[in-house]
Amino acid sequence: MSAVMIRQEDPDQAEVRCFFVASEAYLGRLYPAESNHFIDLGALRGNRAAFIVARIEGSAVGCGAVVFDQGQDCEIKRMWVDPHWRGHGVGGKLLDGLLDRARRRGAGVVRLETGIHQPEALQLYRRAGFELCGPFSSYQADPLSVFMALSLRQARPV
Repeated sequence: MSAVMIRQEDPDQAEVRCFFVASEAYLGRLYPAESNHFIDLGALRGNRAAFIVARIEGSAVGCGAVVFDQGQDCEIKRMWVDPHWRGHGVGGKLLDGLLDRARRRGAGVVRLETGIHQPEALQLYRRAGFELCGPFSSYQADPLSVFMALSLRQARPV
């Protein structure tokens, strides 16, 4: 397999918009609408977010963002790996890239919300040191959601 290149990019590009459509369709099959917490493209632009794209030989194979709040925390959003490239380490490289950007911005804690029907994602996050936590920000308790947090002071490579 060719090297995975991770770069910060603008999310408003055709390849990335296709990932958004695919992820929304996939999650829509797994969970009811009220359990999906999508963030729109506009919130992924500007200085409140760092959006990255994973590329192999120039083609986008995955993406993700860290969105920063007013304090020292941030949230992982829109993490997605093209199904063809799952199991090839792309998710781990994306997660490492997101955590690196969070560290560079001085974030102390990275949080995320994912679903109970995504065992591969849960395994990736646990392997990186994320631990279960309660709902945060505007999230409400949901039996289909898993809330996780990672203190960047104790993060380990994926």
